Amino acid sequence: MRALARFYAAWSRDELVIDKWFALQARSSLPGTPKRVRELTMHPAFERKNPNRVRALVGAFAQGNQLRFHDASGAGYVFLADEVITLDPLNPTTAARLVQPLCAWRRHDPARQALMKRQLERVLAAPDLSKNTYEMVSKSLA
Repeated sequence: MRALARFYAAWSRDELVIDKWFALQARSSLPGTPKRVRELTMHPAFERKNPNRVRALVGAFAQGNQLRFHDASGAGYVFLADEVITLDPLNPTTAARLVQPLCAWRRHDPARQALMKRQLERVLAAPDLSKNTYEMVSKSLA
């Protein structure tokens, strides 16, 4: 962690490098990665209004970390649904793209299918869901 903090301090003014810094942590195979990714959403450099930053952290975790995203606890699915629901009013296009890993629920074992489907249903029930996200989720569940 100290090395990551030093790296951040040295490169904090370079947006592209910080995107990579977020993505590196999101793709980690360490057991605490889901918790760390959630913590990073509170980092001062994380800005949901910046689609590149969201993709670097949330997208890298959901699409680039199969081990930790698909943990049997379903915590990765809950995290992604939380982020999609939070992001949808700010940037529906990015939210609709981010939800795609959950939309592939049929490709997984029955236990994970149930966990993923539950999160898709939660996203679908979000008030004022954008047309983009609604379309992605409803088609997946149909």
